[in-house]
Amino acid sequence: MTKRRLGRSELSFEPLVLGTNVIGGTIDEAQSFKVLDAFVGEGLTAIDTADIYTQKNRPNSSEDIIGRWLKARGNRDKVLIFTKAGADNGSGARDNSARWIAEAVEASLRRLQTDHIDLYQTHFPDGKTPQEETLGAYEKLVKEGKVRVLGASNFTTALLREALDISSKNGWPRYESVQNEYNLYDRAQFEEVQDLCVKEEVGSIHYFSLARGFVTGKYRSPADAGKSPRGPGVVDRYLNNKGYRILAALDAVAARTGASHSEIALAWLNAQPGTTAPIASATTVEQVQELARGARLTLPEADVKELTDAGK
Repeated sequence: MTKRRLGRSELSFEPLVLGTNVIGGTIDEAQSFKVLDAFVGEGLTAIDTADIYTQKNRPNSSEDIIGRWLKARGNRDKVLIFTKAGADNGSGARDNSARWIAEAVEASLRRLQTDHIDLYQTHFPDGKTPQEETLGAYEKLVKEGKVRVLGASNFTTALLREALDISSKNGWPRYESVQNEYNLYDRAQFEEVQDLCVKEEVGSIHYFSLARGFVTGKYRSPADAGKSPRGPGVVDRYLNNKGYRILAALDAVAARTGASHSEIALAWLNAQPGTTAPIASATTVEQVQELARGARLTLPEADVKELTDAGK
């Protein structure tokens, strides 16, 4: 796999990021270790988590388990760890204040059992903290060596433009990535900021890249809602004319290429302008292997267009 550079930063990695919101929740520590081992075994390096993932289960949160895995494997220098802060300051409120960031980063470093975070991301805008305060707090963390690169999640064009201007004006590290929802069906959140990302060379890593499992082809009728706990929500959200068009296009591309729907969905994302890598989670070694095949897959332009047109 060819590595892609994240924005203008020093980070480069393969076009797939492991999402770990299932770690410590859907899968226990033993299975999490198997999934993480399989991921690096495929030659992949970027692992994305957040301080709120499975928070209620601490000391078995996603960050805690990843930290124990890093210690057990002794491989911190071989992987990139991405995490996020600001979604919950302990009272249920979003908080991007300098005070909270200073606390949150220390807690994440402790749980992850590391002395630095490769990509530290603002999880959500909090609607109240001036961006200058947030970015100033991050600038300090970068100077201290606790954080290498900064990213934002769930940002609009207006918020990203403002943040880039503040960093430029002050000579501070800027946001080098945006993590927004993006998949064959749900395109609006990333496409709203896509042009700015391309223009300013801001990398993009996409969450819900498999549309909550819909684009795997697992859900094709209301009767399939019982296939998983999230099945009813998937059926209600995606089984409509647009969803059926996307499934038909995936079926056609799969018949021509022999690739699975998941592999094709990831390859389509990696063909989109501004994309650094999709994020996808896995609960089994077999799923990791399938995701890795998707990261290696390059689709013909005609197939990319067919998939794109199906979701319009």
